[in-house]
Amino acid sequence: MNSFLASNFRKILGVVFALFLLSYLSYASLIFGVIDTSWQTAIDAYTNFNGSNEHIVIKEVRVPRVLNALTVGFCLGLAGTLLQSLTRNPVADVELFGLNAGASLFVVFAVTFVGISSLTQFTWISFIGAAVAGLIVYLLGSFGRDGLSPVKLVLAGAAITALASSIRHGMMVLNEKATDEVLFWLAGSVGGRKLEYLATVFPYMIIAWIAAFVLARPIQTLLMGDDVAKGLGQRTLLVKLSVGIVIVLLSGCAVAVAGPIGFVGLVTPHLARYLVGIDTRWVLLYSGLFGSVLLLLADIGARFIAMPAEVPIGVMTALIGIPFFIYVARKGLDK
Repeated sequence: MNSFLASNFRKILGVVFALFLLSYLSYASLIFGVIDTSWQTAIDAYTNFNGSNEHIVIKEVRVPRVLNALTVGFCLGLAGTLLQSLTRNPVADVELFGLNAGASLFVVFAVTFVGISSLTQFTWISFIGAAVAGLIVYLLGSFGRDGLSPVKLVLAGAAITALASSIRHGMMVLNEKATDEVLFWLAGSVGGRKLEYLATVFPYMIIAWIAAFVLARPIQTLLMGDDVAKGLGQRTLLVKLSVGIVIVLLSGCAVAVAGPIGFVGLVTPHLARYLVGIDTRWVLLYSGLFGSVLLLLADIGARFIAMPAEVPIGVMTALIGIPFFIYVARKGLDK
């Protein structure tokens, strides 16, 4: 497969450019909005805080949402790459495969029937929900004479997403208090989340990021086929299980901080492969960076498209992701 950035030198330059782009978008997200500020104001908010509206907005709203967008986007980009590699499905995504729906369902259940409100508990609950949903989708996609197939995985993911969403809405109708507590969270957003939210899950994010890159080489071998991988001495079941755990960690962290945000992990791996080819290490890195870029862009657009109101960031990512999903699906059917 020919790639736009063929040499390692070009790939490194691409990473540098992506980091510059992330820096610029972070600056724009920090400075611009309903209340315009400046870079000096942002610095003064931490070095000479005076309690003004601008300083409060910088510290309590904009810095947290920038950091949330960077980290959650990176998680979703990595999760999309790992999921597409594990399932060999070009339209795999944590939203389409029901992982977000499973995590959301478990959180709403915990709030409605158990009365849980601690973010630390939210994190573990979202991990469990994502894992249960992923396992069910995998099992459903494996049923039948032909075994596991991309089409059956997509259909199973759609079915689990629809079922989880229906049950979740039913629980919210029965409990108005729970509706008030989780409705904004369910819309998916990096705004309105304090840094404490990110701080709680950040250690798990770091572990998942490191594990993803450690698994890059085994995944590259696995992509050659199970028989070839086994012939090379790889324990394919252990690798698949490890990748699955990392996907659950990544999606669970993202849902715990920002709620269910879809389509980021669908788009970014394809953009990464177009630029750097099929080397999983480079694809993971670029997909993670593109995830951060995409989520920052979506967050900035969500603020400005209906100012002074704000569109949920999940709507913005869907506007980008759904046409892309249709394109990739049609391309796959035409082969």
